[in-house]
Amino acid sequence: MPDDLTERLARLIETNGPISVAQYMAEANAHYYGTRDPLGAAGDFVTAPEISQMFGELVGLWLADLWQRAGAPERACYVELGPGRGTLAADALRAMKMAGLRPEVHFVETSPALRAAQRARVPDAVWHDDVSTVPEDAPLLIVANEFFDALPARQLLASEEGWHERLVDWRDGRFVPVAGPRIPAPLAPAEAGTIVETSPASVAIVRELARRLAEQGGAALIVDYGHVRSGTGDTLQAVEKHGFADPWEQPGARDLTVHVDFEALRKAAAGVALAGPTTQGEWLKEMGIEVRAALLAKAAPARAEEIMAAKERLVAADQMGELFKVLALRAESWPEPAGFA
Repeated sequence: MPDDLTERLARLIETNGPISVAQYMAEANAHYYGTRDPLGAAGDFVTAPEISQMFGELVGLWLADLWQRAGAPERACYVELGPGRGTLAADALRAMKMAGLRPEVHFVETSPALRAAQRARVPDAVWHDDVSTVPEDAPLLIVANEFFDALPARQLLASEEGWHERLVDWRDGRFVPVAGPRIPAPLAPAEAGTIVETSPASVAIVRELARRLAEQGGAALIVDYGHVRSGTGDTLQAVEKHGFADPWEQPGARDLTVHVDFEALRKAAAGVALAGPTTQGEWLKEMGIEVRAALLAKAAPARAEEIMAAKERLVAADQMGELFKVLALRAESWPEPAGFA
C-alpha cells in the first residue's frame, strides 16, 4: 500500500536526513507502476495509443519505411521502452506486418501488472528489466512513448549563495521540498528561487541507445511531453484520476513526472544522426493522420465523429499536439526518416 511507502520513506528521512527529489520520485514511481495498470478511463491517465489506433499504426509505418529504405535487413528487433498495456506495439506490429516487416519483439518493462497486460496483446514478446539485455546482433527499431517523463529527475535550487540540491524532508506529518547544502554545479548564477531540473537516468539511457544504434544500425523514436530547449522551472507533477494532484502527498499512489528536456536528450545522443524534435501534431500530420482518419471514418460511419475527435486530441495545439514532442535517432548509415519536414 502507498501508506506503507509513506511510512518507509518517512522513517528513512527521520533516520538519515532528507532525500533527493530524484530518490523520492524513483521510490514513488517504482511502487506506483509495480502495483497497478494505471492506464485508461478507470486509471489515472490516457496515452496516445489508448486514444486511437492511428498513433501506433503511424509509428509502425514510420519504422517499416525506414527499414525498407535501409535495405530491409532480414533480422530486426522492435524494442519498446515502457510499453504500457502493449497497445502501441500491437498497432505498430500490425502495420509493420502489412509492410512486410516482422521483427522480433522486445519490451523493457519491470511492472508485473503491465507485463501481464502486454503479454495478453503481444504474447511473443521477450521482456527485459533494462536495455542492457536487448539483443546486440541485429538492427534495433526502438520506441519510447511517454517513457522518459517518469524517470527520476534532480532539482537544483538557486540561492544568493549559489546552487543547492532540492531535497525532500518529512515535517509535521507530510513530505516537503527543502533546500539542501550548497553544492558545486556547472551553472551560471541565477535569481534566488530558480529551479533547474536534470535527469541523469534519461541521459544515461539515451547514451546507451545511441551507442547501440551506432554499432548495430536502426532507429529510435522518442515521444513525450516537454520542452525543445533546456530551461528553468519546477515541472514535477502528480496525476491521479485524470487530474493533477499534490506530488508531495501519498507517494506511490499517483504518477510522478517531469517535462522532458529534449535539448539534453539530443546532447546525449552521440554518434548518431538526429531529426527533431518537432511537435507531435506536426509529426502525425506529416505521417498522414488526416488521410488515415478519413479512411477509418469512411469504413465505420457510425464511429466517424469519435475517430475525428480522437485525431483532434492527438494533433490539436491546445490538446496533445503542441506539448508533446517527437525526436528521432538513427544510425548514420540509415536514411533520413519521414515525418520531420
